[in-house]
Amino acid sequence: MNDSSILAVDGVSKTFAGANGGTLALQATDLRVAENDFITILGPSGCGKSTLLRMVAGLDTPSTGTIALDGRPVTGPGADRGMVFQSYTLFPWLTVLQNVCFGLREKGMALAQQQDVARQFIAKVGLAGFENHFPKQLSGGMQQRTALARALANAPRILLMDEPFGALDHQTRELMQELLQGIWESEQKTVLFVTHDIDEAIFMGSRVVVMTARPGRIKCDLPVPIAHPRHYAMKTTPVFMELKARLTEEIRVEVQKASGLVH
Repeated sequence: MNDSSILAVDGVSKTFAGANGGTLALQATDLRVAENDFITILGPSGCGKSTLLRMVAGLDTPSTGTIALDGRPVTGPGADRGMVFQSYTLFPWLTVLQNVCFGLREKGMALAQQQDVARQFIAKVGLAGFENHFPKQLSGGMQQRTALARALANAPRILLMDEPFGALDHQTRELMQELLQGIWESEQKTVLFVTHDIDEAIFMGSRVVVMTARPGRIKCDLPVPIAHPRHYAMKTTPVFMELKARLTEEIRVEVQKASGLVH
C-alpha cells in the first residue's frame, strides 16, 4: 500500500455459489483509497457495486484477493468502518439518542460520554430537539440523518455508503447531499459511496469510479476537478456538464451490454 492510501483492494473478486460454477459478480478488482478521499462508485444495476462495498465492510468474503484498511486485513465487520444503507437500518424500539449511542455502548463507553458524543453528532446532522423521538415519528430524510449520525459517532476510519439517499424524494436527497458534503469537509472523513445517480456521483465525489456491466470491473477512475465547498450552482458549469456527458456515455454503453443490446 502506498503511504497515502488507507484502503487497499487487491485482486478482489466475488463468485456467488450456484449451478454451473455459480455466478461471477465481480471480476478481480484493484482500488486505492487515500485519506480524506470521497470516492463515488457508479455502474449499471447488478454490476457488483454493492458487493464490493459489502466486502470492504466485512459483510461478504472475497472469493479471491485481499482487502486491507490501514494495512490490516479485513476479515469481518469492525468499528473502523461505518456503514449507511439505502434502507433505514435504525432500531425501531430505540430513540434517536439511543440509536446514535448504540455503537458507543458496544465499545463500553460510559453513558454520560456516550450521550455527549451522540448529541454532538445529532446536532451536526440537524436533529437537535429530536433526541427522544422514535424512528416511526421521523420522516425518511430524518431517519437517514440519524443513521448518518450513528455511523459518524463511532469515529470510523472510513464511511461506507450504499445508495444512502436512493429512497428519498428529490428535494430531500439534494439537502442530504449538501449536508453530507458539509460534514465531510468539516470532519475530514474518508468515504466510499455507491450510487446510480450521475449528478450525485459528480457533486459528492473527489473521484468517480465507473464499473462495467456484470461481471463488474473498474472501467475508469476519473477525478472531479471542482473545488470545495460545493453548491448546486456548479451543476450548470462547463466542467460539470463535460464530466456528466462523459460519465453518461460510459454508463450508457454498460447498460446496453447488460441488456444484451450490444456486445
